[in-house]
Amino acid sequence: MSEQIKVSFDVAGVRVAGRLHLPAGSGRVPCVVLAHGFSGTMDRLVPYAERFAAEGIGALVFDYRSFGESDGEPRQLPDLAGQREDLRAAVAFVRAHERVDPGRVLLWGNSLGGAHVVVVAAGDPGVAAVSAQIPFNGFPKRVEGRSAVRTAQLLAAIVWDAVRGRLGLSPYYIPMVGHPGELAVTATDEAEQHISTLTGGDAATLWRNSVAPRAMLDMMRYRPAEAAARLTCPLLVCAAEADRETPLEQTQELADRAPRGELRVYPGTHFSFYTDPDLREHVVADQIAFFRRVLR
Repeated sequence: MSEQIKVSFDVAGVRVAGRLHLPAGSGRVPCVVLAHGFSGTMDRLVPYAERFAAEGIGALVFDYRSFGESDGEPRQLPDLAGQREDLRAAVAFVRAHERVDPGRVLLWGNSLGGAHVVVVAAGDPGVAAVSAQIPFNGFPKRVEGRSAVRTAQLLAAIVWDAVRGRLGLSPYYIPMVGHPGELAVTATDEAEQHISTLTGGDAATLWRNSVAPRAMLDMMRYRPAEAAARLTCPLLVCAAEADRETPLEQTQELADRAPRGELRVYPGTHFSFYTDPDLREHVVADQIAFFRRVLR
């Protein structure tokens, strides 16, 4: 049995909320800090945290500033630099915890969080290992199913939201997930299934299908592969062979450039990692085996 503890920590005056999952016992344990994606919330990462804790590895999940249970205004605004600061603070928090071995702290990230864990670990030689799942490494040159008109509409929404931010106005929100042809960050045939997975079928979920798109301007310049080349710890990249959001040829670059990088490719799409329970179990089993090997 594992124990789940509600925690919070301060990041430049902003309260960040989290859940620390600890294996049974009283001794110090390794601990993995989990970073979710662009608009994700920590409740969707609890199954991963519980699996790690069941294997004797503590796990911290948390909400980035302005999302879920964490403070921060305006809401639903991804701040890439701020998210990395939140992640660094989460690492510092677990290192200071009485049940955690500070020399065995691991990082795990999904999608955009997969980029963040690589960048943060590149600047922190104390991180023992990194697992990046369907990680972001730059936008694909072409998004399948999105017409030139829809692309122009999305770019207009991004720019308009950025202008509103400069003027101190409230964000111009758009859906995170939509159907093909809709104005959304991700418009896919799997939209309904993806939304159902992210909400867990629960209207009270922390996740909201709404996001301020200005952050995508920063993502256009975000190149975690440059940081991967500076990693001193082992890196496991878990990719989907038919991924259109974070294409395999781009995620593979992270493993190729990391001095101790490994790549594992799984069947399915980007969203299969959310919607296929058998695939999810296969991937997390590989990640646990990777962490155990590194910790030995």
